Amino acid sequence: MLSELQSGHKLSPHGAISRKEDISMKGGTLLVSELQTPQNIVDKTYHYSIITPSYPIHPKAKTNMAPNQGLVHPKEYDIKDSNVELIGSDIDHQVKYNSALTEPAWKDGKVGVEPGLFIWRIEQFEVIPWPKEKYGQFYDGDSFIVLFSELIGSNDGTEKLVHDIFFWLGKHTSQDEAGTAAYKTVELDEFLKGSATQHREIQEAPSDAFLALFPRISIRSGGIESGFRHVEEEEEPKQTLTLLRVFKNPAAGANGVVVHEVEPTWTSLDDTDVFVLDVGDKIWLWQGKDCSPMEKAKAAQIVHDMTVAKHSEVEVIAQTESRSRRIVDLLGGDDETPREGFHCKKPFTPRTADKASKKLFRLSDASGQLSFGLVKEAERILHDDLESDDVFLLDDGGRAIWVWQGSGSSAAEKKSWFKVAQAYVRHLQAESGHEDAYLTPVAKVVEGGESRAFTRALAA
Repeated sequence: MLSELQSGHKLSPHGAISRKEDISMKGGTLLVSELQTPQNIVDKTYHYSIITPSYPIHPKAKTNMAPNQGLVHPKEYDIKDSNVELIGSDIDHQVKYNSALTEPAWKDGKVGVEPGLFIWRIEQFEVIPWPKEKYGQFYDGDSFIVLFSELIGSNDGTEKLVHDIFFWLGKHTSQDEAGTAAYKTVELDEFLKGSATQHREIQEAPSDAFLALFPRISIRSGGIESGFRHVEEEEEPKQTLTLLRVFKNPAAGANGVVVHEVEPTWTSLDDTDVFVLDVGDKIWLWQGKDCSPMEKAKAAQIVHDMTVAKHSEVEVIAQTESRSRRIVDLLGGDDETPREGFHCKKPFTPRTADKASKKLFRLSDASGQLSFGLVKEAERILHDDLESDDVFLLDDGGRAIWVWQGSGSSAAEKKSWFKVAQAYVRHLQAESGHEDAYLTPVAKVVEGGESRAFTRALAA
């Protein structure tokens, strides 16, 4: 494999030739090889390696395949091997825009015109609107596209509609679903005239911006019937119990509290969090002995909203009270079940601590070849540090990776943004030994279309 990368050519199963691009980087070479095939856009692969003197080369590759009726057992999408390569595709923008104009999902008269939240699920290679009553509910075997549009005031006193596109991948989603979602994310951005901020969202490590869209999130097992495989979507739950976990998200900053629906069993309890148990005619609020005031406040807000809707009786119980045993019993416990010492892994993977310094890198071809280098490392990165002529990568202290495209950046710089972000993530994994670095949220921002989330990342 090394010889293939060094030669810059590799024959694909389709007879296409891969082309290598060497992007110089301080301390080594960032090697990016792009494989083009005459197939559908979904049939496209990138190969990445970071070559430095300090560790071995680990070339990776993954193919997101186009629909093929001859395949019945597709490989499950592996986030570690391939992180949404299609977002950086080089399809002609006009072709993509024309294609976007024919997509029924974008033609409801509201997308790109009105502020609000819009969600679609990928179903057999099609973009299907998700029912509004299910907003916040996802399936781990699926891929979703989420559009959030909001009006933001500008310096001249006017307001403009700013868009964030989140493309969410369940941990058991298939390659065909992930590939379709990737292509349709690019297409939706074209429909919005290329002004949207694009976010890659992974089930195990959602970004703060994504979590902020929903009062609570429910991730259920299963998924829609796929073109390559059949995954039965579970029926509407018949259980009478609903258990919500209210917890501080380790990666969400000082005020990040998340409400997540969990399995209604006593093994879901945790001493450090607050839980809301809805049994139909009554709502119980269970406060773990080590929970925080923020979690208590958030849980109280959730309970208030629930009682307004259904006028149920509410009872608040602290774990340290003897009557807290009632909650354990309702959740299936027995006389042998303990009343404390509960520990259940949080649904989301913790990321870097809040105090980590931020790093700003520049991607430029001003010298005649693409170069990628560190330009600033500090507790704060300012908007003035960005220059319109280039593309910049902001490592937000390990919490997220933002790629900012200047309005005057070259086509080559714009085309390479995701390949470089992908390679940078692998660089972090190799240098720091953080195996979960691949879960870091990645987003692309266009100059002039900066979202509030990006502005907060700079201001933090």
